[in-house]
Amino acid sequence: MITVNEIAATTAVRTTVEVDGDLASYLTVERDGPVVLLLHGTYWSRVWLPVLDGLAQAGLRPVAVDLRGLGFSGGELDLETATVPALAEWVGRFASALEISGPVAVAGHDIGGAIAQHLLVHDGLEVDRLALVNSVTYDSWPVPGVARFRDPNIVAATTAEEVLSARRRAVTMALAGAATQQRIDDYLEPWAEARVRRSWMNLAGAADSRYTMDLVPALRRSPVPKLLIWGEDDEFQKVEYAERFSSEIPHTTLVRIPDAGHIPTENAPDRIARALADFITR
Repeated sequence: MITVNEIAATTAVRTTVEVDGDLASYLTVERDGPVVLLLHGTYWSRVWLPVLDGLAQAGLRPVAVDLRGLGFSGGELDLETATVPALAEWVGRFASALEISGPVAVAGHDIGGAIAQHLLVHDGLEVDRLALVNSVTYDSWPVPGVARFRDPNIVAATTAEEVLSARRRAVTMALAGAATQQRIDDYLEPWAEARVRRSWMNLAGAADSRYTMDLVPALRRSPVPKLLIWGEDDEFQKVEYAERFSSEIPHTTLVRIPDAGHIPTENAPDRIARALADFITR
């Protein structure tokens, strides 16, 4: 079930399913309807919580998973299992465990958007709608605060307090005008666990823009409808990358969210839920 620190006014529940011998945690609204698979990046499934009810009210079954070793999912990432291709394969096994079969709509935030793009391009999970919310694209990543963890010496020297402090600064900036002490504490909760901190540093260490750059030719050929939802004030993933993507990749629509940062679902949840639901159901 949802943890005490998460938003109470929601019909979403937190539950688990076994994947690769570990329990994968995910948020969902338990109802019948087409599945929309929601993927996070350097945060966790909390980024999707504000839009879950809106998606469910539109007749969809939202499933926001915590990637292996992150959020409240079990296991631990290393540099090999934290790459975008490896995480995409893990998401495919998660979908199989829930008996989710294609075609399925997939939405990704941050590095979760790279995973979503990989799932669209490569065989495995049949994706018929792709939505990216302030996602990494092209060579927009890793940002400096993530890229520094590609240095194993920095990883070895980083203390728990330093990780939590850096994450607090990043979350506060990402939430922008939606930042409150309660929300910041909610987002930081999983990083209190050493295993999650190690997984996160390996996710950062494995971050590599070639995983999105290599997908561009196939994305240009893809007839699958694509939706970009972008907080215009994002300091991490600039809106200029969304503009480039929408101009270069066919079948793409861009929805701009003014006065919103890197996690626009907290700034404009109703508008984003409607945009996603309209895109998926039409």
